[in-house]
Amino acid sequence: MIGTRGVPAAYGGFETAVEEIGRRLADRGHEVVVYCRRSALIEEERYLGMRLIHLPSVRSKSLETLSHTSLSVAHAILRSRPDTAFVFNAANAPLLPFLRAFSIPTAVHVDGLEWKRDKWGPLGRKYYRAAESTAVQLANALIADARGISDYYRAEFGVSTELITYGAPIQWQPRRDRIGELGLEPGSYHLVVARFEPENHVDVIVDGYHASGATLPLTVVGSAPYSARYVDRIAEVAAKDPRIRLLGAVWDQELLDQLYANALTYLHGHSVGGTNPSLLRAMGAGTSVLAYDVVFNREVIADAGPYFTRPAEVARLVEQAEGDKRWHRARGARLRDRAASEYDWEIITDAYEDLAIRLSEGQTMGRRGRRVADSGWSEQRALLAEESDV
Repeated sequence: MIGTRGVPAAYGGFETAVEEIGRRLADRGHEVVVYCRRSALIEEERYLGMRLIHLPSVRSKSLETLSHTSLSVAHAILRSRPDTAFVFNAANAPLLPFLRAFSIPTAVHVDGLEWKRDKWGPLGRKYYRAAESTAVQLANALIADARGISDYYRAEFGVSTELITYGAPIQWQPRRDRIGELGLEPGSYHLVVARFEPENHVDVIVDGYHASGATLPLTVVGSAPYSARYVDRIAEVAAKDPRIRLLGAVWDQELLDQLYANALTYLHGHSVGGTNPSLLRAMGAGTSVLAYDVVFNREVIADAGPYFTRPAEVARLVEQAEGDKRWHRARGARLRDRAASEYDWEIITDAYEDLAIRLSEGQTMGRRGRRVADSGWSEQRALLAEESDV
C-alpha cells in the first residue's frame, strides 16, 4: 500500500482505509506492506500484522506526496516486489511506469475531484487533470470510493472503475466520560470536524452559526497545514462569538470518538472528496448529520437530509435541531443503522482482496485511456462545479 502517510491512522481517509483494510488482510494470512512517511508516531516494523516501511518526504504542499511515493515505488521495485500494489491518490500516477516496467500489477485509488480544490493554483490543477489521464492510461485498475467519482471516470474517460467505499466505525454503546475535559456535556453542542479548506465550507458553517440564535456551543475540530488566510477568516468570526470554540487538531482518537458520539448534530461541509470518512464516523457514532448539499453526501446519507449550502440555511437548521432534540437523536440512530449495514469494513476488505487476487492473476480493467464526449456529463460537471463553489 503506497502513497499515504501510513499507519497508525491519524490524519485522513486514506490512512484509515489502509489501517482497516490492511489489518484485516493480514489477519487473513496475506503479507501486507505499508509505506509510511517518517514521523514520531511510530517507527516499529510491524503494526496490527502489517509490515511498515518508513521513508522520508519533502515537507512541501506540492512535493510531500510525490517525493515520498517516489522512494516507496523504488523500494517496492528493488526490495518488496509485491504481487499487487495499491497506489492511493491519482497524483502519484506519473510513477506508474516504473511499477509497470517491473510487471507489478497496480490499482490506483483515485480519490475525489482533487483539481477542484482551491488550495491548488492553476499549475496544480493542470497537474491533477494530467495525473488522472495518466492513471487511466497506465493503471491495471482504478478504485473509486463513491458512485459520483465512478460516473465521472466513465463519462470523462470511458473507463470502468472498481466502486469500493470506505467503512464506518460503529459505536453501539458510546462513552461520555472524557468530553467533560473540554467543558462539554452530552447532547449539548454542535460539532464540526474538518481540515480548514474552502471545499470543506467550515466558513459557511461558522458564519451561519454566528448569525443564528443557537444557545448550544459550536465545537470546531481541525486545522490547515498549509493555509493561513482561510484559518484567519474563521478565527476572526469565532473571536467575536463566545459560543464558537476552535479546538484545533485532536489526535486522541478515543476523545474524538466521544466528541462525535455525544454531539447533538454534526455539520459536514465537505463537497469534493467522494465518500468522506468523517461523515461515516459521525453516522457510525449515532449522531444526526447536517450535510452540505452535493451528490457525494446524498449518496451516503440518502434521503435522510437535511442539507445546506448557505449560511442562512445553517442558522435555520441548528435552531431547529435545538428545538427538537428528540427527533435528531432518533435520526442519529437511523443513520448509525445505515452505516452498519452499508459501510462494513469486512465487506470492503473482501473487495480489496478479490481485486488483489484478480490483478495478480493478470486481469485488468476494460476500455481505457480515451476522453469521451458526453453531453450528459457536461451538464453533470457544470453542476459539480456549481456545488463546489464557495
